[in-house]
Amino acid sequence: MLRLIRSTALALACAAAGQAGAQAPASVPAADAAPAVRAVATPASSATQPPPRPDDTNAERARSQPGNNAPMWRTVRDVGGSSTLPGAEKGVLIQPFVQYPGSDRTNAGEAWRQVRNQWILPYGGALLFIVALAVAIFYWRKGPLGREHGDGGRLIERFTPFERAAHWANAGAFVVLAVSGLVMAFGKFLLLPLIGGTLFGWLTYALKTAHNFVGPLFAVSLLIVLVVFFRDNIANKADFVWLSKAGGMLGHQEVPSHRFNAGEKGIYWWGAFFPGLVVVASGLVLDGLIPGLGDTRGQMQVAHMVHAVVAVAMMCVMIGHIYMGTLGVRGAYRAMKTGYVNEAWAHEHHELWYDDIRAGKIPAQRSAQPAPGPTAAPLATPRAGA
Repeated sequence: MLRLIRSTALALACAAAGQAGAQAPASVPAADAAPAVRAVATPASSATQPPPRPDDTNAERARSQPGNNAPMWRTVRDVGGSSTLPGAEKGVLIQPFVQYPGSDRTNAGEAWRQVRNQWILPYGGALLFIVALAVAIFYWRKGPLGREHGDGGRLIERFTPFERAAHWANAGAFVVLAVSGLVMAFGKFLLLPLIGGTLFGWLTYALKTAHNFVGPLFAVSLLIVLVVFFRDNIANKADFVWLSKAGGMLGHQEVPSHRFNAGEKGIYWWGAFFPGLVVVASGLVLDGLIPGLGDTRGQMQVAHMVHAVVAVAMMCVMIGHIYMGTLGVRGAYRAMKTGYVNEAWAHEHHELWYDDIRAGKIPAQRSAQPAPGPTAAPLATPRAGA
C-alpha cells in the first residue's frame, strides 16, 4: 500500500510540473496569457464564456471552463511526457484507461480510487458493523451456549501444546493485521477528527509498520494451522445432519459432532483456508515480495482491491469465530487456553468425538506433556451406538 501511494505521489508531482508548463505555452505571448489567468481568478458570466471545443488549447479551455485541464492531459497521454518513476513504469506518466467492477471507464488510478472510496470502504464498513451488531444481538437474546461443567472430572486433551501455540501465534498476528488495516482504511474518517493530525500520523505510521512486519508471521502461522487441523476439518455425514438442524443453536440441545462440527469446519475453509491464502498472496504482491508482480501501479491497484475485499470478508467470519470461542460457548476458551476439556463438556458439545475416545479410537492424551488431572480412560467395549 505504501509503495502504491509513493508511486502515485511521484506521478502527480511530475504531472504538476507538466501542467505548469502547459498553462503558459511558449507560443503564447505574456500579454495574451494574462487574461487567461484573470479568467481563472474571476470567471466571466455564462453569457460571455465561449463554449468549449474538442480542439481547444489548454489556455482556451481555461477561459471556457476554468480548472478543466483536459487538453493538457490529452497531450501528455498522446505525445508523452517525462517521468522519474523507476523500474517497469519508467517514463509512464499516466496509466491507461480501464474499467474495474464498480468504476467508470477512466485511467487506472482514478478507477482504483472510485472502487476503494465508493465501494470497498462504505460497503465493507457497513458489513463489518452489521456482523458485529448481529453477534451482539444474538448474545443478548441467547446468551452463552451449553452448560457450566466446572473444572472437575476426568480430562480429555482437545488441543496439544503445538496446536495451541500455532493457533495463538496466528490469532495474535490476525488481530494486529485487522486492527492496523481498519485504522488505515477508516481512521481518516473516525479517528482523525478525534485525535488530530499529529497523533493520527504517528499512530498510522506505527500500525503500517506493524502491518508489514506481522504479515509474514501471519502467513507462516496460517500455513501451520491449515496443515495441523486439515484432517479433522474434512466433511463427513454427521456434518450434513448438523447443518440441517442449524447446529442446535436455535434449540436447547446440541447436535452430535466429531472433533469439529460443521460450523467450525466452515470457518476453517471459508474463514481461514481460502480467504487466508488470497490475503497472504495479495499482501506479498503489495510488499513486492513476489518476483514479477507488484512492479507496476496497475498490479498494485488490483492486488490492493483483492486484498481489501477478501480481508473484510475474512474479518466478518472471524468475528463469529472469536465470539464462539470466547463468550458464545461455555468452556470453549478454556479448551484453547489449557488444552483440556472434561468428559461432560466433550459429551455435550462433541458427542461423536467423545464416543470415539471412549471406544479407544482416539487417545484421550495425545501429547507427552502431563495432564493437569486424571484423563478419560477408554471403555473395554464401545458404547452402544458409538
